[in-house]
Amino acid sequence: MRHGVSGRKFDMPTSARIALFRNLTTQVLKHGAIRTTEMRAKEVRTFVEKMITLGKRGTVHARRQALAFVYEADVVDRLFSEIAPSYATRPGGYTRVMKIGPRLGDGAMMAQIELV
Repeated sequence: MRHGVSGRKFDMPTSARIALFRNLTTQVLKHGAIRTTEMRAKEVRTFVEKMITLGKRGTVHARRQALAFVYEADVVDRLFSEIAPSYATRPGGYTRVMKIGPRLGDGAMMAQIELV
């Protein structure tokens, strides 16, 4: 039984799954919106929101934690200088997942995750 176990495994090793989440999080923060499968978008939403919360703290420790997760340093600079201050009064819910429809190749449900 998997009581209390959260998160999807996506049928991949842990290291590959974490790398996928880090890459998707970096791309969402860099571009503001990306298209991916619906399940991946729903999973990466938690990581993006945690990064924005770190940006709202604005401390050196929070910046180092963000640098440890996000792949690109310039994205972290943008997170702390532009993205997080724009959400200063918002208590949460920084992202939106919009369903797009099935992918033509294999019929996987696609979604767009974007910053609100």
